Amino acid sequence: MRTLDFYFDYRSPYSFLALSQVRKMDVEIAFHPLEIGDLMKQVGNVPTSITCAPKGRYVMTDIQRWAVHYGVSLNWHPQLLEIDASRLLRATLVAGQLGAMPTAVEAIFNAIWSAPAPLATAAEVAGLDAEELAERMDEPAAQDLLDEAAANAVSRGVFGAPTLFVGDEMFFGNDRLHFMQGHLARAA
Repeated sequence: MRTLDFYFDYRSPYSFLALSQVRKMDVEIAFHPLEIGDLMKQVGNVPTSITCAPKGRYVMTDIQRWAVHYGVSLNWHPQLLEIDASRLLRATLVAGQLGAMPTAVEAIFNAIWSAPAPLATAAEVAGLDAEELAERMDEPAAQDLLDEAAANAVSRGVFGAPTLFVGDEMFFGNDRLHFMQGHLARAA
């Protein structure tokens, strides 16, 4: 089975949409959480959907179109702008140390984009002790993991989310999945 490296930030609805399709593929997913704002600063990228109001408005329509196209329920968490995404990303990396990263990724993405729920329940859904996770994700070691994740992403040429790799072949955005599927088919 081929391994797919999946670089994402929970705040990216396109990451959620891409994952909804990648889950259906015959691949093993290696998750790489990253703080998108930090990454973009490091590589000199600018979030044009934030800096350009007309594009920002269009993106909202585009996201809904993709959700319909994929048959995915997209229900924005009512406190999305208040969520400390860095903390969730650190929690995900700690969950990875505990052997539960895929389950944590699924639970957190669903809590934010599919079935909005208190994020504390995401730890429970992932089968983790919420208190232990909360304690460990706020330790300096968890921030070190997040910084290392960003450095790894930068070294691979990642400039946004979602970014997916099959080996050294990079695919950016949920709208490039068909190219990735073609690559996987040719490599099989």
